[in-house]
This record gives sequence, C-alpha cells and structure tokens, in this order.
Amino acid sequence: MSPERQDPMNLREVLDAVRATWWLLPLGAVAGAVLALVLALVQTPLYTSSTQLFVSTTAASSTLDAVQGREFSEARVQSYARLLTGRDLAGRIVERLDVDTTEGEVQDSITAAAVPGTVLIDVSVTDPRPERAQAVAEAVGQEFPGLVSDIEAPVAGGEPLVRVTVTDAPQLPTAPSSPDRFRYTALGIVLGLVLGVLAAVARRRMDRTVKVPDQAAELVGAPVIGTVLKDASLETRHVADSFSPGRAAEDYRLLRTNLQFLQVDEPPKVIMITSPAPGEGKTTAAVNLGLALADSGRRVTVIEADLRRPKVTRYLGLVSGVGLTNVLAGTADVEDVVQQYGDSGLSVIGAGPLPPNPGELLASTQMAALLEKLRGDNDFVLIDTPPVLPVADSVGLAVLVDGVLVSVRYGRTLKEHARQVGVTLERVGATVLGLILNIVPPKAELVATHGYGLEYGYDGARPARHKA
Repeated sequence: MSPERQDPMNLREVLDAVRATWWLLPLGAVAGAVLALVLALVQTPLYTSSTQLFVSTTAASSTLDAVQGREFSEARVQSYARLLTGRDLAGRIVERLDVDTTEGEVQDSITAAAVPGTVLIDVSVTDPRPERAQAVAEAVGQEFPGLVSDIEAPVAGGEPLVRVTVTDAPQLPTAPSSPDRFRYTALGIVLGLVLGVLAAVARRRMDRTVKVPDQAAELVGAPVIGTVLKDASLETRHVADSFSPGRAAEDYRLLRTNLQFLQVDEPPKVIMITSPAPGEGKTTAAVNLGLALADSGRRVTVIEADLRRPKVTRYLGLVSGVGLTNVLAGTADVEDVVQQYGDSGLSVIGAGPLPPNPGELLASTQMAALLEKLRGDNDFVLIDTPPVLPVADSVGLAVLVDGVLVSVRYGRTLKEHARQVGVTLERVGATVLGLILNIVPPKAELVATHGYGLEYGYDGARPARHKA
C-alpha cells in the first residue's frame, strides 16, 4: 500500500479545519492568557523613574550665535545619549550614592534617547527598587553635567561650550513599569488563538479517518451514493421513523433513489452491504434501505448473512431461531424461514443457528442457488454481511452478488481500511456500486455545504405509518 500523499492545505481547507474543531481556539486563548498571566506574576516587578535633560551652549552674543549654538547642541545630543549609558557616568553615580550595586548594574539600568528635532534627552532608570530608581535618576542629573563639562572644556581653559540642565526632575514611581499584566495577557490570548488554529490544522492533517466524500470515493474506487446524518433514535431503535424530526429517513430515501439509477441498463438486484470494520453502520443501513425500497412498492428481501454477529432480526424485533443456515444446510425451505416485517412489505430471512464455518457457507453453491431463486421473486435482495477486513466471509460472497455497497462511518473508518476494502473487493472481481457515508454529525462541514441539515416536514395531518 503506497503512503498517502499530503498536499498543501488551501485557505478553505484551513477554515474547514478550524470550523470542525472551533473549540481549540477558545481553549488556546484561555490557556495562553493564563500562562501569560502566570509568567507576569512570577517575574520580579521593575520600577522606572524618568528625568529630562536640556542641552544648550554657554555663549550667544548675537542672533547668529544663538542659531549656531542651537545647531551645535542638536548635533551633540545624540552623542550625549550614548554617554548617558556609558561606564564613566555609572562609576560617578556609584561613588555618589554609595549603594550596594556595581557599575555594570547601574549602566544597564539607564536608557537614554534624544528627542528628534530638539536639544532634549529623555533618561529613564529601571530598577527592582523604586527608591533606588529615583536615586539613580537624580544622580544622573547631578553627575552628567559635570561629565559633559569635563569633556567639552576648552583646551586653553575657560568656560565649557555646552551646558546641561535638568528640566524634569525624577519622581518616586508608585507602580511597576513591568511586567505589564494587561499586555502580557493580551499577547497570550493572541498567541493562544494562533496556536489553536495551528492545532486545528495539524489535527486535520493528522486525521486518518474518512470525512470527505470525494476522498472516500477515491480511496475505495466507487462514488458516494448516500450520506446519512447521525440520528439519536437510530442508536436505540435502528429503524428510521419516516415522520420524526430527524433527517435519517429522508437520507435513506435519497440513497434508494440513487441506487435505482445505478447501471440503468442492467440494474443490480442482489446487493451485498458491508463495511471495512465493525461498528460502521452496515446493518442499520441494510435494514433502512430495505424499508425505503419497500415503501416505494418494491418487493424486497433482507438476508441476515452476518453469521457471526447477526443483528437484523434483533433490530426489527423478529424471530431469530431459524433462517439462512437452515436453508443452506437443507433442513428448511426458503418459504419456511421468511418473515414479514409488519405491513411494510419487507421480507426478512434471519441468520438461523450460528455455524462453525460461516465463510464456506456464504460462498457455497447452495448460497448461489438461494440468491438465484430470490432474484426471481424480488426486485431487490439486500444481504447484510460481516465486515470485510476482520474475516473473509464477505469476500467469498461478493462474487455471487450483482454489486456491493460499502458503509463507511464518518470520523471513524480509517483511510487505510477504506483503501484496503477497495483493493480486496477488486482483487476478487467484485463490483462496488458505491459508498454510504454513515453517521455524519449534524455539525460536520459537508452537512452545511450540501444542505443535508435542511428540514421540510409535513404541514398539517401526517399519513399513517407502517407498524411492525
């Protein structure tokens, strides 16, 4: 079996993945917000005290001197901003304050930026202790003018060309400047949403189950001729109520219509219904398709040929004592074991006593002869058989029928299993008529796309229903 090729997902497939697992987004957002808030709470709070310095020239005897002095100051502020974060100033501050800190720590706590188009420099000091942040900021205003004076002093002596003054004294910070819990939380929510989308896409890419009709058809090599929505009543009664609010009965009628238009020149009459694995709705499909065909006036017989786990008679409330195995063993005639389901017009042949060799019985000449007899007496003969992959019972019978319907369950049937069923049936020369995409959740994307969820019920009195 060749590995499945993974094509890049387009935008629509991404949106479909997000819609199918929408709960991952709020879950990711909540998880991101909580994690970000925890990170903010465990971090050491930092306090920031700010000051502002004004740079000017010391001599301006004329208007021209004032203009030139301003240009000179603007050219200097960029360099002074670098000096403010240098080691020389940090050393002077440590000596002035005589605090338990190093020059490197003071240097790292200071940030400075020149205000564009001005001769102002904004200085900020960040420290875990608000008092020390204010003290260092005050020391900057006290020590930096002296540092500038030393640097800018003329070689021949005299007054420095530049003067630095404090225009905005630092204040004692009362609230931490970081971490910003609101910003952390908002960022955590955004990142959580992104991770939720990525998780939804990854989940779709890693999903090995059948969910897309076109994909299922490609895997098995046959078209999807029916889609049956999940109906809670079918899980208990297994027989669709034609007049209930659920959509299942109408889905089986659509399946009936599609089946009748397959191979118009030689329409199939003897049809085997199976599935890749257990629990994929094959028996329920066989029973309800039989009822839908009988409701349209067709003569229909359903054979309970799953001789390992027979369920047809139990679903329909019929007797399970005698049936198919008696006929194949020659101990009873067909007329002796056929049962009628109420006034529906549906005939049922139960499994009978369970044999030790079900595969041999289903592939026997006696089974072929029985099917030929039932072909002449019915418009349709539906055979419920075991799943294809666990046992070989269905494979031997598949060559005796006109065609096979494969029930695949949405979100449960594995892609590898669906592909293997197609390969197995093709190997023995069986004809796969189509697929039944079964038990599709009402919120599935294909339900809205194809209008499967739309209701159009009776308005007024309802006709009488069949009674079992």
